Amino acid sequence: MNQPKILLLNFEPERSLSDALRSILETKFLVECHCQPFPETEDVAAEQLSDQLICATDAALIFVVVSGDAWRRAERLLKSAGRCCAPRPAIAVAQDVEPEQILTWLRLWATDFIVPPLSAEEVLPRALRLLRRTEEEDELCLTLKERMGLRQLVGQSKAFVAEIGKLPLIARCDVRVLIQGETGTGKELCARAIHYLSPRSSGPFIPVNCGAIPAELVENELFGHERGAYTGATTAHAGMIQEAEGGTLFLDEIDCLPPVAQVKLLRFIQEKEYRPLGSTKVRHADVRVISATNADTEQAVKEGKLRRDFYYRLNVVPLLLPPLRERRCDIELLAQHFLSKFVSEFNSSVSSIAHAALRKLASYDWPGNVRELEHVMERAVTLAEQSVLQAEDIVLPTESAPLVNDSFSQAKARMIDRFEREYIREMLIAYCGNITKAALAAKKNRRAFWQLIRKHHINVHEFKSDTF
Repeated sequence: MNQPKILLLNFEPERSLSDALRSILETKFLVECHCQPFPETEDVAAEQLSDQLICATDAALIFVVVSGDAWRRAERLLKSAGRCCAPRPAIAVAQDVEPEQILTWLRLWATDFIVPPLSAEEVLPRALRLLRRTEEEDELCLTLKERMGLRQLVGQSKAFVAEIGKLPLIARCDVRVLIQGETGTGKELCARAIHYLSPRSSGPFIPVNCGAIPAELVENELFGHERGAYTGATTAHAGMIQEAEGGTLFLDEIDCLPPVAQVKLLRFIQEKEYRPLGSTKVRHADVRVISATNADTEQAVKEGKLRRDFYYRLNVVPLLLPPLRERRCDIELLAQHFLSKFVSEFNSSVSSIAHAALRKLASYDWPGNVRELEHVMERAVTLAEQSVLQAEDIVLPTESAPLVNDSFSQAKARMIDRFEREYIREMLIAYCGNITKAALAAKKNRRAFWQLIRKHHINVHEFKSDTF
């Protein structure tokens, strides 16, 4: 890790306390210390200051020096910073502040506090402990992302970040998790993240695609068999549950499991015990179960594809991954991510992607989600003949041809509907969601343009400049 940075935020008018603290840190501690006075005026927006004073500094540790009535400004800054920056430990250095206020800080944002007189013996051990903790957490996250490919969990949209933000919390305990989302949204990546952030990270991660196993072989694959269990079973076979001992079993497409297998898995989940085929002995396994599906689980339960008791056992903590069309502000981030990945992998000369190409990507609905975007970018980088990917390099699937039994008018109406939807989206993207400007450019009445938006159920807020 590079030399750590400490940010010292001064809310003290006379600066004597902050000067003493800075002297201790700079002369006796090998860090880069940034001392920044916080303006006394109440007119300065805390949101702007947080960007300038904390986010831009990239500090590993923050000291907040407060005295008198300045604690209100300190609270505003730290609360605002928590919304725009990765959380960092903060030590409050307080003078002339009530004990009740210090307790409030400890609940809201402060990791520790110090009261004057200041001494190196009191300041430095606290700072060293928190810096080491931050360094270890940063290195752990980097190692995990490098080892397990978790860099593919790319996104800034609120819905996506809200779900991904739960992963470290879920990983701490052996609670069962059901991850729901369309094909290609990253369900297995999330399952791997939970495993490798958990105390089971040293154990195996065993993924099972339940939809890819023939119904008659599911029990054998999961529970294994003993020698002689059936004709041709000349040797014993360890099932995937045994292979996952001490680790995590990831069951994907659980709605494809036969009812008999669901019953036996339900017992294993409840009792942590199972019986291999042909065995008279019950075995125990210490395995965490994470499951996933792209099906509508409530509908699957109603149709009998999922046993209700089995579903409830799996769905202790639900995770719902949004489809890519609902997080369009992440499309550019993902495109740039995959561009870097494949340029490095293929030793390509492509260096960037044109704005027109990004607009083309953003206007597509991505039924295959992130996985489909990855494949599109892989093909574009492979076949590109220029250093900048152009719109023509982005090859997207076209809508299937009209069915033979469609009438001319039906086929025409379907194509017009598709054209209208894509055209409106293109105009909104071009003008950052400004309906008036988009309608003017389209040479349509604003009211008529708005009616088309409503007709095609287009969310205008997706295209606003603050999210895309």
